[in-house]
Amino acid sequence: MLTTYNHTDSPRLIDPASLAFQSLLDKFAPTDATVLIVGETGTGKEVVARYLHHHSQRRHGPFLAVNCGALTESLAEAELFGHEKGAFTGATQSHPGWFESAQGGTLLLDEIGELSPSLQVKLLRVLQEREITRVGSRKAIKVDVRVIAATHVDLAQAIRERRFREDLFYRLNIAVVPLPPLRQRREDIPLLAQHFLALYARRLGRPARRLSADALEALREYSWPGNIRELENTLHNAVLLSREETLTPAQLRLAGYSEHGFNESNDSTLDSFLQQQLTSQPQQLFDRVISSLISNALSMTDHNQTQAAALLGISRHTLRTHLANQGMIKGRRKAPVTTSTSHTHGTQERELRIGYQKFGNLGVLKARQSLEHCFAQQGISVLWSEFPAGPQLLYALQNNEIDFGTTGEVPPIFAQASGNAVTYIAWEPPAPSSVGIVVPHDSDIRTISDLRGKRISVNKGSNVHWLLLQLLEEAGIGLDELKVVYTPPKYPLTASDYLSVDAWMMWDPLLSAAESNPELRVLVNGEGRVHNHQFYLARRDYVEQHDDILRQLVESLQQTGLFIDSHRQEASMLLAQELGLEIASVERALTRRSHKTRAMAFEVIKEQQTIADRFYALGLINKPVHVRDAVWQFSSALTLIE
Repeated sequence: MLTTYNHTDSPRLIDPASLAFQSLLDKFAPTDATVLIVGETGTGKEVVARYLHHHSQRRHGPFLAVNCGALTESLAEAELFGHEKGAFTGATQSHPGWFESAQGGTLLLDEIGELSPSLQVKLLRVLQEREITRVGSRKAIKVDVRVIAATHVDLAQAIRERRFREDLFYRLNIAVVPLPPLRQRREDIPLLAQHFLALYARRLGRPARRLSADALEALREYSWPGNIRELENTLHNAVLLSREETLTPAQLRLAGYSEHGFNESNDSTLDSFLQQQLTSQPQQLFDRVISSLISNALSMTDHNQTQAAALLGISRHTLRTHLANQGMIKGRRKAPVTTSTSHTHGTQERELRIGYQKFGNLGVLKARQSLEHCFAQQGISVLWSEFPAGPQLLYALQNNEIDFGTTGEVPPIFAQASGNAVTYIAWEPPAPSSVGIVVPHDSDIRTISDLRGKRISVNKGSNVHWLLLQLLEEAGIGLDELKVVYTPPKYPLTASDYLSVDAWMMWDPLLSAAESNPELRVLVNGEGRVHNHQFYLARRDYVEQHDDILRQLVESLQQTGLFIDSHRQEASMLLAQELGLEIASVERALTRRSHKTRAMAFEVIKEQQTIADRFYALGLINKPVHVRDAVWQFSSALTLIE
């Protein structure tokens, strides 16, 4: 039940804690009461919410989930409650929010503890009055939605710290579901493990796998700080990388495990250590503990901030706040405009902060660590930050969190329209077959015209956003004739994904992986519709101060591209482990694109301008963009990368 809600092969849990928990859910599910799910990160809060929905009288209505922690402050109200045409700059048409979209069904407000105080007030009114008011309107709209909230935050402590409203807490605290962590229901671990082994063997087309007695004992003994999500990822990775039928403890790669078992450590030992430190040097203890926790989490996740935050049970924003307080990263601020270059060629250490996705030249460059070796003797440190897609990467570029990154052809257009001073550094040839629209295999969507009236998932401002516009124009469908659901890319899809939307805009390597899934079907790809170029971008002020670093970086990208094109299987193996996908899918994705990094050319600039003009004409960006003004003009660099 805690991994799925309707599959016939779902495990029947037997641990007493799980059975008691199951009984509680079965009591709450048939009611319409607001439910608050409290549990550590990775315990399956969204799965529990889906279970409640599909065992309620609303099962035939929509189930939608929104992550409150991912809502930007400026647009959160419009996202939740909708907006009217002209409500703010760029609002060219009315748009329903999450509450209206979930009409007649269930809305999960995940990470409710991350909601801003102003939105907490508005949410309280919605829960009391069962009506919303769109941004830019005074008309109240009645909504029939069951609300389920979820959080890993201690809301009682948040109330004491004035981060969460007490009246909202009592409104949510009608039916509370305390979700026990996996370490408190160890009897379920063998059942869950077998379920995930069978699931991923089937999805990846591998023979059935089983656990050795030692491996099963290791799973029982491990503390599972990441809970069920960590267990699932562990077994997914083991099935992906193992060639043997029987999995051993070494193939599970559990932290702290050796041939002698786990390192001895327990709560009493930790308590004794803390008590000893508090009596000797209490002033420094808190900072030391926080610093140690963060350092170890970053080390265990290869400095992936999102994964480290999940491991610690905190949001990425909270993690970055701690990192900034410790001086490990710069605080979020706009980069000051300066013409001084006195530090550029000085003796102090410089840094290059790269935003990347786990694919393409940058993904392989990071995996090979050749850039670090190149810059080490020059006193240049390289810092990597992973992003799920281009729009999120460009946001980090705008907020001075990174200096350089790569995206497709659409995100830079949205960035420039919002005032982001980005500079096009280089590009890679088109790959139109690397983007497409995916539907369930048994879907009634057979042609582009069948998209009318459907719900389409797309990452706003991404490459596939441009493909979607081209598809709609081809079929003569207006934007107001379908429901566009703006969500980041995701694969594999969950049961709620199939219920929330009818089609997904995808790009490689996820598109190639979806093609191998018998449950999915690629309706069309970008052939004859979009170019799907790849661009390398940098902050304009960074370009002005560190052009020598960028020239060397582009050289490294060129060399990496040659490596990918000449050693495709080896490159695929490097990326497959990072992505958690089959090597064959990654190799197919790499084959669809040439990885030869080259200078910006006139015809590419012209094509970018065409996209910018189209988005402006449709009102999807709020001002015209002049692409030529954002191109790196240093002739020496252009000669270098031709």
